[in-house]
Amino acid sequence: MNKIGTAASRPSVAVPDLRRLRVVLTVFFALDGFIFAGWVVRIPAIKEQTGASASDLGLALLGVSVGAVITMTLTGRLCRRFGTHPVTVVCGVLLSLSVALPPLTHSAAALGAVLLIFGAAYGGINVAFNSAAVDLVAALRRPIMPSFHAAFSLGGMAGAGLGGLIAGSLSPTRHLVGLTVIGLLVTAVAGRALLRLDPPAPADRPAPDSDSGPRRLDGRTRRMVVVFGLIALCTAFGEGALADWGALHLEQDLAAHPGVAAAGYSCFALAMTLGRLSGTTLLERLGQTPILVAGGATAAAGMLLGALAPTVWLALLGFAVTGLGLANIFPVAVERAGALAGPGGVATASTLGYGGMLLGPPAIGFMADWFTLPTALTSVAVLAGLAAVIGYTTRD
Repeated sequence: MNKIGTAASRPSVAVPDLRRLRVVLTVFFALDGFIFAGWVVRIPAIKEQTGASASDLGLALLGVSVGAVITMTLTGRLCRRFGTHPVTVVCGVLLSLSVALPPLTHSAAALGAVLLIFGAAYGGINVAFNSAAVDLVAALRRPIMPSFHAAFSLGGMAGAGLGGLIAGSLSPTRHLVGLTVIGLLVTAVAGRALLRLDPPAPADRPAPDSDSGPRRLDGRTRRMVVVFGLIALCTAFGEGALADWGALHLEQDLAAHPGVAAAGYSCFALAMTLGRLSGTTLLERLGQTPILVAGGATAAAGMLLGALAPTVWLALLGFAVTGLGLANIFPVAVERAGALAGPGGVATASTLGYGGMLLGPPAIGFMADWFTLPTALTSVAVLAGLAAVIGYTTRD
């Protein structure tokens, strides 16, 4: 096994500092998932408050995606100029503050405007802390990226669970302001620790051409970054599709009880979390390419079962298998893109991945109108299989 090491060019970054950095970054990943999930569970209440129709709400919710995608394309440059740690802290503050804005709106247009701000902070922090995590992975020489994404998933489960418990007793305003307070407190503590830790500069990472500009990448490197971004897109497509359409498929096509149908995404999310918790061990034993190939193939098989199964319980099993398969593909793709091109690579892969999550739900809707919902959901399996094929072509 590879031993933990640091860059020769940054000998002052000791192993204990790297371990502390891992803990602090894990906190930020968990906080991101916690705040985002807390907002998501209050969407129905915000819809009622604003009086928005379903279509108006859909357009307003695009604000999150648009804000995130726009910011992701810019955050790589900010990270190169100011550093990943300061950008992470600033975006953490903005994310915490902006989550309190939706309950203050009373129209779909106003909601869409504030969600642009929320989405911008969400996209920015994702690029920043993923870039910091990529540098830490290289310095530790261990494939620990899945553990960070597991923290995001666990934070999301905690945020959704807490939101569900207090939804009946707290107004959206009080709930989301509470998230702001929690977010600012956590950011103040974790951010102070993060800013006091020097980011590692792995010895095998090429240096920038200048202090102010990004290093120049050759054509092959740019193509490889895009390839890993496409892998992220293929897998995020499935996550977005299952989040929005999984429960409807179970209830509409398999006559599941609404409570059982709601458990569909929970099975998927729990399996994905468990898969990410075991991701470092699997990557150390199998390597990145086998994880990409096996994960994509597993997800494809699971989604075929989930979409075409004749019974609810087989479909739930298929959703869980899909979650296990997809669990580590996105973290690996982002890490590989970042290892090739630094924050810019992370930004490219994240933007494409988030674009896939944005594309998934409406694409499934159009295909369901043209064919049937089960048939439409098989597109998730097709793209997961495509991710496996593309992953195989990236082998060294």
